[in-house]
Amino acid sequence: MSLSLSEIIVVFRQVVVVLLVTMVMLSRCSSGSKCEFKAIFNFGDSNSDTGGFWAAFPAQSGPFGMTYFKRPAGRATDGRLIVDFLAQALGLPFISPYLQSIGSDFRHGANYATLASTVLLPNTSLFVTGISPFSLAIQLNQMKEFKAKVVEYHSGNKKGSTTTKLPSTDIFGKSLYTFYIGQNDFTSNLKAIGIEGVEQYLPKVVSQIAGTVKELYGLGGRTFFVLNLAPIGCYPAFLVQLPHNTSDLDKFGCLTSYNKAVVDYNNMLKEALSQTRRDLPNASLIYVDTHAVLLELFQHPTAHGLRYGTRACCGYGGGTYNFHQVVYCGNTKVINGTNMTASACEDPNNYVSWDGIHASEAANKLTTLAILNGSLFDPPFPLHKLCDLHHIG
Repeated sequence: MSLSLSEIIVVFRQVVVVLLVTMVMLSRCSSGSKCEFKAIFNFGDSNSDTGGFWAAFPAQSGPFGMTYFKRPAGRATDGRLIVDFLAQALGLPFISPYLQSIGSDFRHGANYATLASTVLLPNTSLFVTGISPFSLAIQLNQMKEFKAKVVEYHSGNKKGSTTTKLPSTDIFGKSLYTFYIGQNDFTSNLKAIGIEGVEQYLPKVVSQIAGTVKELYGLGGRTFFVLNLAPIGCYPAFLVQLPHNTSDLDKFGCLTSYNKAVVDYNNMLKEALSQTRRDLPNASLIYVDTHAVLLELFQHPTAHGLRYGTRACCGYGGGTYNFHQVVYCGNTKVINGTNMTASACEDPNNYVSWDGIHASEAANKLTTLAILNGSLFDPPFPLHKLCDLHHIG
């Protein structure tokens, strides 16, 4: 059947409209991949470890990873961490642990964080003290070695290779450097020497972080996010383990004196970064106040779609905290002849705390959303202008 001229014109116009809409959508899709940051290099402890510790000491089992990965995935939570959400928002894959020899892809950065790491060099090994040997200084040395190997590889492969899992040599100036470390420096000796004892060496902690930023600047780094310390006085584990009187609990059930000490540390860190910023005029050195978000979540969980603040999802004992200092998440212990298993709740998305020590995926996501909207940055930083941020559902 032949078409009249008028009908042909109508069809032509419809085709043009479809093509224009398609071009706009394709344009938006291509622009959505634009980002100034091509990689993330992360330094931290269990709050940002994506599998480094378990690569070095394979043992993780139980309900870890149940929400997102559906299996243990080297993270001390039920799903994704802040660094995972940041990678997704920047359009990057999850960042491979530096210590993971099989399956790692370092083209978009590396994660040096390991569970139980400290800023200051520990006196002895993990197996004696419960503290990781991979302190911040070790993580920095790993970063230096990584860059040296990247440069060496490319200098010996001038024609390039399509199979390498290493980045190009110019990646170091196009990366976001993140720090989420210091909690173990604060808490590991807290029960033994008290707040006053811990506060004696906290200036060394912030000085080490600032010094590490300077060294990374010398390696080419220009953008740094330093996350501050969470309100440890609200975590179920510390509410159970740290000595205190009921008068030390605020109306939200958090430990007032310990949280005040955290605020003092965070202010010290903020000031140290401010001074460091003056020495690095070409750097964006950003203090990220994640403490504010987590404190708000612990104090008002229901206002943010959660149900439980100072109660662990994965733990043993029920009650206010659902945390037992002998039976840790996923473990079974025999106590007084009885098997006790610390199992996970069915709805971790309703909890701020996953296991009494670490935040849940739900809390990590809410914290990351606050980071992405720029409300936690000091000084202000135009992340949304530098990257077309992706959805982190």
